[in-house]
Amino acid sequence: MKITYKTYLNDRLKQVDFHGKLTYPLYVQVTFERKTIFFKSYYFELFSKPRFFLDVPGAGNKGPELELAIGKENEVIDFIIDKHRDDFSLEVFKDAYAYYSKDVCDLAEGGFRDYLFTFFWDEGSPHLGDLVKHGGQHVVSYNLVRDFKRSLRKELYDKLVKNSFDYAPPYLPLFGFMSERKRWPELCLTMMEWRSTEITVAFKAYLDLYYPDADGLELVKEVNKLPYTSR
Repeated sequence: MKITYKTYLNDRLKQVDFHGKLTYPLYVQVTFERKTIFFKSYYFELFSKPRFFLDVPGAGNKGPELELAIGKENEVIDFIIDKHRDDFSLEVFKDAYAYYSKDVCDLAEGGFRDYLFTFFWDEGSPHLGDLVKHGGQHVVSYNLVRDFKRSLRKELYDKLVKNSFDYAPPYLPLFGFMSERKRWPELCLTMMEWRSTEITVAFKAYLDLYYPDADGLELVKEVNKLPYTSR
């Protein structure tokens, strides 16, 4: 079985901004049994998002390098090829790629922002809710909640966190767990990583330490059911 693939900059398209640098979009080519598919790199799209851009007053700004997206593509494609040695096809590959490449934190963040929007409206702070929903694309929601811990009344902050387990995707424990294992700019946790036994066990240990009242098994199931598209 011969499977080949490569990542490349698609110079047939217009250049786009990648954190202040103009570049052609990153694409992936996969060939199997003389058939080839081409598609835009998921990780190019992911690491292009404003939340990966650092802008620190007095210290300048910076974003991820393109090599990070290329490395993540190679990692997930090699994983899929190895996993499907016995039943590989381009259709199987496309389905597996759509699943295993995704960043579970990114998948959960949109629903969590919606929760914050509703929470602050319900608590009589609609403009703060609007700011979170419409101005939060450039801010990591997890970091925003950490600032809330310093600025909100303790009772309100505790309610925000507690209610999130009932009304939002499990974004807070996911991002907190991921950020203990990763460093900028690789602040993501792919479904490929998530579905490993080692990560599942480590996540449950993290929940026991920081969220002892949470139902760990139920949260794992929620993550597994996250839709494969993010906002």
